[in-house]
Amino acid sequence: MLRRKLYDNLLEWKHTDAGKTALLVKGARRVGKSTMVSEFGRREYRSCIVIDFFEATEELKQDFRDLANDLDTLFLQIMARYGTTLYERESLIVFDEVQCFPFARGMIKYLVADGRYDYVETGSLLSIRQNVADIVIPSEEHSVALEPMDFEEFCWAMGEEPLTRLIASSFGRLRPLPDDLHRKAMRLFREYMLVGGMPEVVDGYVRTRDFARADATKRQILELYRNDVGKFAGASQYRVTNVFDAIPGQLSKHEKRFKLSSISKDARMRTYEEAFFWLGDARIANIAYASTDPSVGLGLSSEHATLKCYLADTGLLVSLSFPDMGLEPESVYQQVLLGGLGVNEGMLVENIVAQQLVAAGHSLFFYSSYDREDSSNRMEVDFLVVRPYPNAAMKPRVSPIEVKSPRQYSTVSLDKFKAKFGSRVGVQYVVHPKQLRLEGDRIYLPLYMAYLL
Repeated sequence: MLRRKLYDNLLEWKHTDAGKTALLVKGARRVGKSTMVSEFGRREYRSCIVIDFFEATEELKQDFRDLANDLDTLFLQIMARYGTTLYERESLIVFDEVQCFPFARGMIKYLVADGRYDYVETGSLLSIRQNVADIVIPSEEHSVALEPMDFEEFCWAMGEEPLTRLIASSFGRLRPLPDDLHRKAMRLFREYMLVGGMPEVVDGYVRTRDFARADATKRQILELYRNDVGKFAGASQYRVTNVFDAIPGQLSKHEKRFKLSSISKDARMRTYEEAFFWLGDARIANIAYASTDPSVGLGLSSEHATLKCYLADTGLLVSLSFPDMGLEPESVYQQVLLGGLGVNEGMLVENIVAQQLVAAGHSLFFYSSYDREDSSNRMEVDFLVVRPYPNAAMKPRVSPIEVKSPRQYSTVSLDKFKAKFGSRVGVQYVVHPKQLRLEGDRIYLPLYMAYLL
């Protein structure tokens, strides 16, 4: 199994909660939830039973319905069906794809109160939220989100854990890597940008180093997502599909705010807002909202009518951006890797930084100001996060982040942002392909350190 950071959260839950809560691992389809949870049960418990409700028989589901008030018999029948003995306080029961049988999720309150075993649930967000009408969400349920693999997890899969330790140390000390290791890290980062962080894709690439096979797997996942839109988006299906298909085109423009006019001159946010929410809630897309008056409470001034829409996994964005790659995707990938193809690299770089920020636990916000009369008030800051500020006794301040892909660029927007918001602003970051360097309150970070913010 590929090493995932969330595994440590599962361990902490096991030892801290000690059966007092159930854990719901939620996330997008194909992000690795079932694999990680099954491995957790196998490694950390004396025995484990994984009940996959997507494939469960009607007889098994009926057992839950009939024996909800007779847990002794229910457990005996589960053990008999799976040929596995459960041991009190030493066994884990996994409700996999729990959205397919909400009744079992509704039983969590009573199963946890019974106290004999630990319980972990997994489910895809787009189905979890739509299948709760007839149950009460148990307060005993604690949830965590599994995102696509970040760059550090990708490096672990590639056998480069020593490099990640050096990168973390370099970030902590704010010292650049030696030039040769910087080049190595950037090469790995570009591979990660093309392959992405979906575990099935990464696992295949690690074993074969074959971009063509990786691309084929990504296209299967994209097709799965399209099918999900048709199955779960209901009346919003048409609008969700329109937004999904428009993501690469919107991100390829200099101004990356999503303009509904690109879909239709008659499109309005009031009719498309649900489509963006659906894609974000399903974890297919990462939605960034404009913060009109940035402060440590970025969400307090968020403007949901002004947004940017990133694909949750940049590897999937690469495949979505080249629908007509033909029979030789390997050569196309190699050209992108070497910078020899006329692709808007800024689109991929900004998307992958958004992906790293989400994996690190940030909600996405940006700042945009357009003043026709005063050019000094025109600025676009890619991302805003809240981080401790050393010059204010580590109190939280707004940190603006600019993402740069070309070798030559300006940082005029950061200058204007600092001038406008003054003491609200903490450390400013420029995330770029070059080496780490310091310039007063501004830190120039190499792209491969974005996951550490």
